[in-house]
Amino acid sequence: MNFLKNIFTKKEDPIQSYDDFWNWFKKHERSFYQFVKHKGDVETFFFAKIAPRLAELKDGFFFLTGMLDSDTVELILTADGAIKNFVFVEELVAAAPEIKGWKFTALKPPTDIKNVSIQMAGYSFAADNISFYANEHASMPDEIDITVVHDALTEDNKRTIINGTYIFLDNFIGELNFATTIDMIKIVGKKDVKADLVPIEKLKDFLIWREKEFVEKYEGVRRNTDADGYAMLEAELENGLGLVAVINTELLQWDAKASHPWIVNLEIKYNGEANRGMPDDATFKLLNEIEDEIIAELKDYDGYLNIGRQTAEGSREIYLACNDFRKPSKVLQAKKLKYAGELEMDYNIYKDKYWQSFNRFMNTGAL
Repeated sequence: MNFLKNIFTKKEDPIQSYDDFWNWFKKHERSFYQFVKHKGDVETFFFAKIAPRLAELKDGFFFLTGMLDSDTVELILTADGAIKNFVFVEELVAAAPEIKGWKFTALKPPTDIKNVSIQMAGYSFAADNISFYANEHASMPDEIDITVVHDALTEDNKRTIINGTYIFLDNFIGELNFATTIDMIKIVGKKDVKADLVPIEKLKDFLIWREKEFVEKYEGVRRNTDADGYAMLEAELENGLGLVAVINTELLQWDAKASHPWIVNLEIKYNGEANRGMPDDATFKLLNEIEDEIIAELKDYDGYLNIGRQTAEGSREIYLACNDFRKPSKVLQAKKLKYAGELEMDYNIYKDKYWQSFNRFMNTGAL
């Protein structure tokens, strides 16, 4: 085992770019390959080695591995469903070099239904016991809302069956499709079925059809917000601290919201203890500068709409509605790194076609 010590105990150069990671990986790929192919201690001598190296690039990288065929190891890099990290996984894999005996895949790929059968906690998850049906909403015609039915679901095993069904769907339609094409999903047992059941193998075709309709309806739709009116909303919270929101109330009335279904929620924390939860003058200026920088890079005519902001309890939240999630992920990650020494910043990106997250602002008299 001395050769393993020699390989992995040398001081490694820091990983600061995708190329740095792959150059490091190439130095060790033969030993990684052997551990996977010969079913060695993959956890210790592969996963435990690449995990901290990936973390040097960014948090949020996960991975799976196995033999694609008798001579090829597949390494699947995944964001574990976190949409804000998809673009970084895709970029990392796009930067991967050609290495004999390896296949690198970004995000868990879709799988043929014939090859998807999961056993978990004594239950089976497969095409013969899972089906679905679509739910229509007259007020939200573009919403893709499905109910998935597992024959064995009961109140007693509900949590296990729901978790297993999510894993099944993730494997069947793939990580990207599962996260981006379905707006609402509910998992029930046979006693709660309210419509005719459709075999689960038809789910992919259903999603492709609905996505095609959606793209044809909204492709190229843009909104110029320069002349929009913003409302300032003020409130006192139950704890006595103040809350101030500046919201583009005209934009919230737009009838093409679904064209910009990706909601960005950026949170910037600051010390507001001396000012009833509000920022001091210097911090207020810095917060506005950060917001201005973001809006300058994410322009409305490119598909990134500034809904507004809310400030309260030592936190400013900035809201955008976007037609894409990849560019906002990169812009906000760059800002997070740029201001890491001054302010604590984090962000989330999620799908909300009808901007229901902002219903609380529709009545400007109440927050």
